[in-house]
Amino acid sequence: MNFYEILGVTPDSDLSEIKSAYRKLVRLYHPDVNPQGGKKFKEISKAYDTLSDPAKKNQYDTLNGFFKSAKSDINDNIDNNSSSNAETPIRENCNNSTDKSFREKYFSGLFESVLSSKSASKSSEKLIPKDGTDINVDVTVSFKDSRLGCNRVVNVVCSKLCPRCKGRKFINGTKCPVCSGTGEYLRHKRIKVKIPKGIKNATKLRIKGEGTEGSFGGKNGDLFVKVFVKSDDRIQYDGLDILYSIPISPFEAVLGADVSVNTLDGIIKLKIPPKTSSGQKFRLNGLGLNKNGKSGDIIVTVSIEIPNILSDDEIKLYEKLKNISAYNVRENLFNE
Repeated sequence: MNFYEILGVTPDSDLSEIKSAYRKLVRLYHPDVNPQGGKKFKEISKAYDTLSDPAKKNQYDTLNGFFKSAKSDINDNIDNNSSSNAETPIRENCNNSTDKSFREKYFSGLFESVLSSKSASKSSEKLIPKDGTDINVDVTVSFKDSRLGCNRVVNVVCSKLCPRCKGRKFINGTKCPVCSGTGEYLRHKRIKVKIPKGIKNATKLRIKGEGTEGSFGGKNGDLFVKVFVKSDDRIQYDGLDILYSIPISPFEAVLGADVSVNTLDGIIKLKIPPKTSSGQKFRLNGLGLNKNGKSGDIIVTVSIEIPNILSDDEIKLYEKLKNISAYNVRENLFNE
């Protein structure tokens, strides 16, 4: 287990860099934030406990063969001799033929530092802003929720810039140990979406900036939520009109009744007049869908339905009705 790779730092990193890397990773993998990050969080905590303690870090580096780079050794040497006579020991060491390895190490490190800074400068000039991509999800709501409006929580997976390399993929010429050179990591988000009142089937909602994160100054993508209204055999749409099919009983058709109808403004009572026929239509003006200042209607079609289960008393009443009825519903069926 490489503690440096776990935290995304190097053996040259100082305590402040180690702490900074640890805090960023905690925000990603703490169990309170990421329920799936328990194992990763334990590794991060163990790595930080070792690398943040000088004694433990020294022992870990010694046992595992981790040493500071040559350039870091040169910098340490310069820092330790940074007095008014700082140049003297360096010049003496460089002119001493018996310390050839030190001279080679010093100038090699200095040369690499110059090339590295030039390369970094050149690389930064090529960083072109890149916009994030859009994310599309589907949501299904009931007719009641589409009628009254509601809130829905959608789960999306989007990419975020790697906190270590900031999307550059490489650190000091090698692949970023945190993102493995991808420049990003995947993140699960729960986003609350407001479904507006009276929404129509297959309407697409746009939540700005909730798509994939942009890089190098590019803007974030958007989240598009396509809302489907759950199908209902008794409810259909015709433009802005809502078409209802409502069953009524035989005695309601004969005697008349008040039946409940769902509208976008709540439940209202529709008066069914006496002697209503099956298939008869009733129009409720202005209670349909709304769009661009225009409102549709609700058109209710009633159908007379006979219960599947009848009591003996009900059957006897139907027999009595049959015997006293003088109306022949098929009287004119074959007349020209």
